Amino acid sequence: MIPGFGISFGYTLTCLGLIVLLPLAGLVVKASGLGLSGIWDVATDPRVASALRISFGVSAIAALVASVFGFLVAWVLTRYRFPGRKLVDAAVDLPFALPTAVAGIALASLYAPDGLLGAPLARLGIRAAYTPIGIFIAMVFIGLPFAVRTVQPLIAEIDKEIEEASATLGATRFGTLTRVVLPPLIPAVLTGFALAFARGVGEYGSIIFIAGNLPYVSEIAPLLIVIKLSEFDYGGAAAIATIMLGISFLTLLAINLIQAWSRRRFGYV
Repeated sequence: MIPGFGISFGYTLTCLGLIVLLPLAGLVVKASGLGLSGIWDVATDPRVASALRISFGVSAIAALVASVFGFLVAWVLTRYRFPGRKLVDAAVDLPFALPTAVAGIALASLYAPDGLLGAPLARLGIRAAYTPIGIFIAMVFIGLPFAVRTVQPLIAEIDKEIEEASATLGATRFGTLTRVVLPPLIPAVLTGFALAFARGVGEYGSIIFIAGNLPYVSEIAPLLIVIKLSEFDYGGAAAIATIMLGISFLTLLAINLIQAWSRRRFGYV
C-alpha cells in the first residue's frame, strides 16, 4: 500500500464530492421538485425535444468528424517535418485559449452570407451561418483540439520499426495501417471523440452567434436553459439540465465501455 493512501484518498473523495457531486446532486434535487410527471412533460415538450435532438445529434456528428480529422492532423504533426510545423502545432490549441464569444463572432463573420467563406457557399445554395450547419462548424472547431491531443502522444510512441517489420512480412500499406497502427490508437480516438462530444453538448458561447437560435431549427439546449432562467422558470431549467446530464452520462458510459472492450480486444491495456 502506498504511504499516505488514506489521507490522499479521503482528500480526493472530499474534493470530488464538493466540486462535482454536490452541485449535480443539487441540480437533481431542484428538478425533482417537479416530480417525474413534470420532468417528463418538460422532456416531451416539442421545443425542448427539438433542442435536445439538435444538441446531441449535431454534437455526435461533429465529434465524429473531429475525431477523423484530428487523427489526420495528429499523424501529420507527429510523423512529418515541414516548415511552420511548430506554428501549426500551436494553432491546434487556439480553441482552448480563445474566448468562446470571440470564436463565435469570428465564425459567424466568416460563414455569414456575405462572409469570406459564406458568400461562395451561398452561391452554391448552401447557407452555413444561422442554421444547424453553423452549429456543426462551431462544434468541430471546439472539439478538434481534444481529438488531436489525445491521439498525438500515442502516435509518437509507436515504433516505426513495427511498421517496417510489417512491410517486410508482406503487408500492404493499408494492411499495416489497419492491423498494426490503428488498433493501439482506437482507445485514444474514442477518448478524443468522448471529449469532443461532451464539449460540444455543453458549448454555448461559440454557438449562439452562428446558430441563429431559431426554435425547432437551430436552438440548442443550453440556450433554452438560459431562456428558462431569464423567465425565472428555475424548475424547468433544472429539468432540462438534468435530462442533459442523464443523456450525457449514459452516452459517455457507453463510450467508456467500448473503450474497455477495445483494450481487451486488441490487447492494449
